Amino acid sequence: MAAAQEERFSRKKHDSRFPRRAINYCLGEAFIDPSQLDAVVFYDNPVLTFDRVMKNALSVAPEGRDQFVAACRSLLGAKELLEQELESTLGEKPRLLFSRHHMAHAASCFYPSPFETAAILTIDGVGEWATCALGAGAGTQIELFEEIRYPHSLGLLYSAFTYYCGFKVNSGEYKLMGLAPYGQPRYASLIRDELIDVLDDGSFRLDMSAFGYLDSPLMTNARFEKLFGGPAREPESPITQREMDLAASVQQVVEDIVLRLVAHVTKKTGQNKLVMAGGVALNCVANGRVFRESGLDGFFVQPAAGDAGGALGAALQVSHELLGAPRVINPARDSLKGGFLGPAFSTYEVEAYVDRHDVPSQQIEDPEERARIVADALADGKVVGFFSGRMEFGPRALGARSILADPRQADMQSRMNLKIKYRESFRPFAPAVLAEHAGDYFELDADSPYMLFVAPVNHKRRLPMVDAANDGDDMLPIINQVRSDIPAVTHVDYSARVQTVGENANPEFLRTLRAFHAKTACPVLVNTSFNIRGEPIVCTPQDAYRCFMNTGMDLLVLEDRLLWKHEQPIQTEDHKLVNEYEPD
Repeated sequence: MAAAQEERFSRKKHDSRFPRRAINYCLGEAFIDPSQLDAVVFYDNPVLTFDRVMKNALSVAPEGRDQFVAACRSLLGAKELLEQELESTLGEKPRLLFSRHHMAHAASCFYPSPFETAAILTIDGVGEWATCALGAGAGTQIELFEEIRYPHSLGLLYSAFTYYCGFKVNSGEYKLMGLAPYGQPRYASLIRDELIDVLDDGSFRLDMSAFGYLDSPLMTNARFEKLFGGPAREPESPITQREMDLAASVQQVVEDIVLRLVAHVTKKTGQNKLVMAGGVALNCVANGRVFRESGLDGFFVQPAAGDAGGALGAALQVSHELLGAPRVINPARDSLKGGFLGPAFSTYEVEAYVDRHDVPSQQIEDPEERARIVADALADGKVVGFFSGRMEFGPRALGARSILADPRQADMQSRMNLKIKYRESFRPFAPAVLAEHAGDYFELDADSPYMLFVAPVNHKRRLPMVDAANDGDDMLPIINQVRSDIPAVTHVDYSARVQTVGENANPEFLRTLRAFHAKTACPVLVNTSFNIRGEPIVCTPQDAYRCFMNTGMDLLVLEDRLLWKHEQPIQTEDHKLVNEYEPD
């Protein structure tokens, strides 16, 4: 019925504080009073997590003292603190339960899937002790029968290279994935020889002598630097060929391991359908290879595959296994309602906001006319902020809180990166394509409603690239090349992270995409999340207007209202991008 992350309400990205606002939203969306709750469940077992922290500290002592002290502060008394916070928020002390971390991931991808039975694979950094779990689901029952344990972690291996290439751990991994196609995997053999030992079944062990996360706050150490030619890249410094090649190398290694794990779990379970979750399941390049190369009959990746989805999985596990809720399966689609599980704002609320702030706007009540106006603006090269219906759950914008643009324009990628999103110029944008036309543009023969699979751009759409050789570090000659007839969404390797848009999509978004197709004969739009670098995706009309006014967007769609940039008043302090909610 409802799912949301605290960051969307607090406006603090990756907000790890107690989620009071998200709890209040979910209760309100379901019209549930706290007294009606059967239980509250947390997606991790803090006792087992503390067991890992304690044993890790003993294994590296006297090093790692600062890490241990910090962990003690957050973990000791975690259950009591949760009970106190819940009682303060709900007004009473509910029945409090704890799930295992990887069981929560498993439940989050199996229960909403369209499969009666399936193999299960979860991969992340670490949860309690496990970093990877293999299992199977049938009906309302899940069994996890194999796991790989900390400190051996595919997620932490990828995070180590994220850190070493100058990006932020736990939020910059997708940047590393986007950088990989610009490089060559010339370090892949070195990674396999010196950092990780992989068996045929995909199980692996890391050589911990090259990693820093056991005994320091750093992901890598001096041996890692010696292996790869010097210190880590400084954040915000120029990206060199070394970083491109490192990204390509670790991406190749991770993809190969994931493919082996998939082959192993499907063979062991006898299942030809697979569900996946955990942070590594957000690696849509690896997902694309699994989809194309594993011969699966069905493949479902939970759209909020990271820890946010752990809350969903823990709740589903308790509902089905402990409280006996039946599982309703639709073989045609998953049960996540397109991922639109967050807040919506009525036209009356939008009207109240624009009137209160004297914001010039145009009300277009006819949805078809509104879609035509927006499509005309997009075809004219305008960049559109799109705010419609319930907010998405998970890291991808799917047409409810999106920034849209024409993918046919050669300069659109660099223009949006530098003037709209304020982010690195190399990062690609995703295409949203009408489902019935997906095969005309991409080598994809299945639905991808959650933007979790990378697929090659259709060969007939591609344009030959000039030799991209440069002076070694300058990426612009590569980035600015036109690679297809939809250049703004075609990555340097002729790939794209595809969202197929069908009947289960946001209806306003679907209408707009159809109107753009009717106008231009192109059934594809650029679709990126409605936020700027360092900010969460917008939640409220106020968030949307602030972002709109602080970027180079030309038009803002707020439900049935159109706001044109050239009609807006000069920006005031009231509309600066600032935290609406101060930290507690």
